[in-house]
Amino acid sequence: MALRSSLSEEDLSCPICYEVFSDPVLLSCAHSMCRACLERFWRERVTRECPICRRRSSRSDPPSNLVLKNLCEAVLQQRSLAESSESDLCRLHGEKLKLFCLDDEELACVVCRDSRTHTGHHFRPIEEAAVDLKENLKTKLKSLNEKLEVYEQIWMSYNQTAEHIKSQAQHTERLVKQEFRRLRQFLQHEEEARISALREEEARKSRAMVKKIGDLSTAISVLSDKVKSVRKTMGAGNLSFLQGYKAAIKSAQCPPQDPRRVSGGLIDQPEHLGNLAFRVWEKMQTIVQYSPVTLDPNTAPPCVWISDDLTCLSYREEVQQVPDNTERFECYQCVLGSEGFDSGTHSWDVEVKDSGHWYVGVALESIQRKGEALDQNTYWDFGFYGDFKVDSGSGPQILSFPKEKLERIRVKLDCDRGTVAFIDPAHSKQLYQFKTRFSERVYPYFWNADGAHPLRILPEKISVTF
Repeated sequence: MALRSSLSEEDLSCPICYEVFSDPVLLSCAHSMCRACLERFWRERVTRECPICRRRSSRSDPPSNLVLKNLCEAVLQQRSLAESSESDLCRLHGEKLKLFCLDDEELACVVCRDSRTHTGHHFRPIEEAAVDLKENLKTKLKSLNEKLEVYEQIWMSYNQTAEHIKSQAQHTERLVKQEFRRLRQFLQHEEEARISALREEEARKSRAMVKKIGDLSTAISVLSDKVKSVRKTMGAGNLSFLQGYKAAIKSAQCPPQDPRRVSGGLIDQPEHLGNLAFRVWEKMQTIVQYSPVTLDPNTAPPCVWISDDLTCLSYREEVQQVPDNTERFECYQCVLGSEGFDSGTHSWDVEVKDSGHWYVGVALESIQRKGEALDQNTYWDFGFYGDFKVDSGSGPQILSFPKEKLERIRVKLDCDRGTVAFIDPAHSKQLYQFKTRFSERVYPYFWNADGAHPLRILPEKISVTF
């Protein structure tokens, strides 16, 4: 009894309903809660997990916590005894409390009813007031439960978003590292090729210089021998000198010309170092692509899959586990571009090929993302679904021109003039043009409901001008 008396109702409260435990159960993680609260919590979730630590439960019918149940029953019994022992007499007048003042919302006796304090107030018998006020509180409780359900759903959404953020970051980090690894490999191969060219030039010019040095050493040796011979002749007696003069004068003839200075024999440093970074960057254009528009995966519904380079969208019946964030479309196979425009001229080409249900165009930033119908006053598009069609605030319209097969289509946006044109770049032919006035930033808009054929934003050719 000493242990029971030391525990308060707060210590014995369910973490879900915050009331004293009613038929408490014990999970494998050692947490306890009311059986009814746990069952209601599990009904709202796919997996059975602890509401406190989120650890999954191995049992669908956890055992009762008998020790805790006995303690709670003892506490409730003590509460009942305490409540029954409270005086039901008015503290001011000593009369039995039989009435309830509706204006002051407090118990009263017959003397209180007739007193100056309650002049003009409305009273009800305790039994009637309790019934009415319980109904009133029941309505409030219903609103609280509905609000609680909304909060719990948002809480689940927050948790899903947190997990998705972590997954997105890991996936993005992997792709960033992969791309930089590819760039480093290119730079490493380029470095090795340029160092190889430098060493080849060094070897070639070194061989040429060694040959020149050898030839000149031979010539110096011959000249040295001639100098020694002439000096020896000049040092002899007159008779000997004159006898050897003819041969000596012939031997003393100098070579007709001196060895030439080396031209172009040094390393061509400008060839290897001149504008090195620019020339490498210029060559890098062969492996680097530029897309004028990239897709925003955070706007894609679960059935639309975006490629790692953010340029291709595919429709699949297999849905992804993604959070229901405010930017994401709920029911449609459409995606927005990652960058919006409010001025200037912009264009991008989309490869449609054999897709049988596609639309491309632009949409306002405020386009409806949730619900079953798009607001036609917020997007302008061109597409194919049995026929070529355009769609805008005036509703869909079938185009009358022949059903030519389009490999790709160009969207040309002029924010300042308020036009959206759709062009067949293969034949330089304008297919349709909207004329409007944009009240806010507009984004590239893509829709693909053909599961067999993705839509792909084509890269632009990069050019360098001076």
